[in-house]
Amino acid sequence: MPSTYTSLHCHLIFSTKERRPTISVEWRPRLHSYLGGIVNGLNGVPLAVGGIEDHVHLLVGLRSSHRIDYFLRDLKADSSQWVHREIGKQQFAWQTGYAALSVSPWDIDRVKNYVLNQEEHHRRITFQEEYVNILKENGIEYDEKYLW
Repeated sequence: MPSTYTSLHCHLIFSTKERRPTISVEWRPRLHSYLGGIVNGLNGVPLAVGGIEDHVHLLVGLRSSHRIDYFLRDLKADSSQWVHREIGKQQFAWQTGYAALSVSPWDIDRVKNYVLNQEEHHRRITFQEEYVNILKENGIEYDEKYLW
């Protein structure tokens, strides 16, 4: 084939350090917007960004040249620096780990809706319950002692 064609969509999830509720509702929309801007700056496509006080979800389109570990490293580092600089929260940090889940083109609208409605979703379920459910639904093996 003379050209490369890809359809790479990922649902990314990561939490604040020690899952502290440090993402205030007052500046949360700015953070979500900034995260989308970072994705764009990394040559990805930000399809949706959402979350609550202790974690974020992103639905992103990626290129064949992206390495997911580098992509998330840069996304988290740049957004942490932004929170320090713009919001003044010097102790803010993201937890080391993350979930990166592949999304079928047929599921993009469903996942986008899920990402954008996190506040409503978390009125019914905790982040811990949500995360375990997502891991199970995606067939990801895990050891409970390393989740939190």
